Amino acid sequence: MKQIIWIAVVAAFLFSSPAIAQEPQNGNGRLTADEIVVKSLSAFYYQGRDMKQNALMELIDKDGGKRIRVMTMLRLNAETGGNQKYFIYFHKPRDVKRMTFMVWKYPKKEDDRWIFIPAVDLIRRIAADDKRSSFVGSDFTYEDVSGRDADSDTHTLLREEKLGDKNVYVIQSIPKAATDYTKRLSWIDKKTFLPLREEYYDAQEQLSRLFTADKIEEIGIGDEKDRQIFPTITKRMMKNVKTGHRTEVTYTSVSYNQGLKDKDFSERRMRRPPRSWVR
Repeated sequence: MKQIIWIAVVAAFLFSSPAIAQEPQNGNGRLTADEIVVKSLSAFYYQGRDMKQNALMELIDKDGGKRIRVMTMLRLNAETGGNQKYFIYFHKPRDVKRMTFMVWKYPKKEDDRWIFIPAVDLIRRIAADDKRSSFVGSDFTYEDVSGRDADSDTHTLLREEKLGDKNVYVIQSIPKAATDYTKRLSWIDKKTFLPLREEYYDAQEQLSRLFTADKIEEIGIGDEKDRQIFPTITKRMMKNVKTGHRTEVTYTSVSYNQGLKDKDFSERRMRRPPRSWVR
């Protein structure tokens, strides 16, 4: 039972997706704060028609001690900002090896979620968890990884500046309803719209958590004539500033537009995923 609960938490963390708000209109040709946030969500969670990647998650305490999670994840988009389907296969730790999850996500209603437990050859449906809870003891919440609905906050464009060698928008986001932080500042790349840095402040206006995109790679697909480039965050970190604990996630073997189909996200695939998906 503990294995099932642990895997359910992982699925909630990785599979929930943001509801993408409609971009507001303005008449001066400049992007509004809301438009920037919407574009950032699209760039982070909806690139390509589909996606495959391997993930190494390291939970690191202040003394350098580590716990590790290793998995393969696939994603299929129905449309940008719309429904998605996810599949995840666990490689490590040993007690969850060969377990799989499948999630069908809907922006306007609760997701459908399934788990396959190989030890008993059983597929079970599971319910979603609290999206602001900590993910398996990490410094991420489900929502940190899945994305937050743009309409949940009031966004303000504070300024435009440089972050390293990148030109960025600095966005302040104030939650409309009470949550575990009172303010978030986001540094969003003006070229790719990927979030490069986020700061979360508590009720005392003190920095409580820090997110950084530590590595961005251009993932190319297609031949030279029709080549598409997808700027992709391949390493990211969330740190609890007060405890010193941090979580680092590294993505490898990232590929887009692999030709995944709806039929690939089925109970049959949960039991017998193709070797090319999980190696």
